[in-house]
Amino acid sequence: MSGSAIAFYGIAAFVLITGLLTVTTKKLFRAAIWLLFSLIGIAALYFWMEVEFAAAVQVIVYVGGIVVLIIFSIFLTHQEGINMPSALTKRSIFAGLAVIAAAGYTCLLLLNHYWMKGSDEVFDPSVNKIGHLLVANTAESFVLPFELVSVLLLAAMIGCIVIALKAQPEKK
Repeated sequence: MSGSAIAFYGIAAFVLITGLLTVTTKKLFRAAIWLLFSLIGIAALYFWMEVEFAAAVQVIVYVGGIVVLIIFSIFLTHQEGINMPSALTKRSIFAGLAVIAAAGYTCLLLLNHYWMKGSDEVFDPSVNKIGHLLVANTAESFVLPFELVSVLLLAAMIGCIVIALKAQPEKK
């Protein structure tokens, strides 16, 4: 096994383990920290694939934006130490099995189609090419995804503000 394959499997295992810990931990703040590590692992996968711009965007938007907003809203509501309800119920186990079955069926459909052949076109992940596609008015441009990221950040900020305003301090 090559060093590149070992690096990929190591990063993938890290992302899967931290993602699993994100959804199974009972402490709200710990879930946010595990989410942070999972998103950093995804950025590491982008770096491994040598798509540095996508990795930088992953770190800036999701790690630097979304997770920080989640952590701020947790601290603003003074809910960092509370226990969340148990994640494993009959309904959640059934939903997890349904998601696994749907993902397997999707992979099966994708693998059995003829259009999944490799391309001879060279992939150009340079910042110059990405910058041109951000402002171009073509079908291949990145204008819509760029605008959707700004809407995502706005929704996260509004959600954090709503959570912070709804929190009432407990009276003793």
